[in-house]
Amino acid sequence: MENSKKYKEIITASTKLGLTSFGGPTAHLGYFREEYVNKRKWLDDKLYADLVALCQFLPGPASSQVGIAIGLLRGGLLGGILSWIGFTLPSVLLLMGFAWLITTVGSFDSGWLSGLKIVAVAVVAHALLGMGKSLTPDRPRITIAFLAAALTLLIPTALGQIFIIVGSGIIGYFMYKKDKTPDSIHIPIKIGKRAGIVAWILFFALLVLTPLFRPFFSSTLYSIFDIFYRIGSIVFGGGHVVLPMLEREVVPSGWMSADAFITGYGAAQAVPGPLFTLASYLGQIMADVPGAIIATIAMFLPSFLLVIGTLPFWSVIRTKSAVQASLKGVNAAVVGILLAALYDPVFVSAIQDHYDFIIALIAFGLLSYYKLAPWIVVVITAVLGAAVHYLI
Repeated sequence: MENSKKYKEIITASTKLGLTSFGGPTAHLGYFREEYVNKRKWLDDKLYADLVALCQFLPGPASSQVGIAIGLLRGGLLGGILSWIGFTLPSVLLLMGFAWLITTVGSFDSGWLSGLKIVAVAVVAHALLGMGKSLTPDRPRITIAFLAAALTLLIPTALGQIFIIVGSGIIGYFMYKKDKTPDSIHIPIKIGKRAGIVAWILFFALLVLTPLFRPFFSSTLYSIFDIFYRIGSIVFGGGHVVLPMLEREVVPSGWMSADAFITGYGAAQAVPGPLFTLASYLGQIMADVPGAIIATIAMFLPSFLLVIGTLPFWSVIRTKSAVQASLKGVNAAVVGILLAALYDPVFVSAIQDHYDFIIALIAFGLLSYYKLAPWIVVVITAVLGAAVHYLI
């Protein structure tokens, strides 16, 4: 009875957050703190800050991983699953519905769809500024970011981005290995180290073996699982950084047009919850409802495995200077990859003339200086795009 009460509390709290958490991962973490720390008292600020540090250390969607971790602490493995479902499902259903609408309409030339593409320019630029301030606070990391941006544009492949991230981590290690590391903290998790090791083995097994066996399977759903699991496993920096990785997997291969991709990214700004549910939209276009389900599960499965695998060891890992130093280089590279994405595919796909650029400037100003919620900016930009389309 006590467990069922906990599970009901977890699904209720996480669904509330999934329906109301607009504004991207940083805003999500603020919503989480208000709900789980201030209101429900499930954990204190120190433990919450440590969970946030863990999830920023791991690849994947940081806010979703924090939600999963809190669910794990509160209700074990099932608690983590329920926490993820509640936070993720609302945006999954909305984006699947939007993808169905787009494929039914069959055209990406209408003004309001143009507005959704334009708003992506403002949102990515806004995210770039915010991430740049926190992740590239000194000249060495700014240099890493600029080099990463240049290399991302010169080597426009997912494999190239992996090498950029790994190389930046190595540079960060040598530059920052003498910096002071934080003290350890006890995390009261019910999952043991043995379960953590199993999770790590499964994580790497799927990451390595799935693409190796892909040539032997002609199944579209297998290909979808491979694409989204691999990207969910290697992307650092949150939803905005996943944009260039996904684009290079699904657009050049002919799964969808660049217009369809950017339109979905714009729509993802208008819904609450994690931006990684863009996978649901893309999967729906690639293979209808089964594709959306497989893409969503594949995108978030690495997050589950990484959180389960790392939590039992995190108290020790986070005190290692080598880990912290490498992470500084990786985070700087993330900013560079996002800078490259701002140009290609976002800007080149969305901005066709000076009217589009004016709308993008308005959207950026509303986000950055008027501090409007992203979903409101999306609606305004869609209306402006439609107005320009029909009046000019």
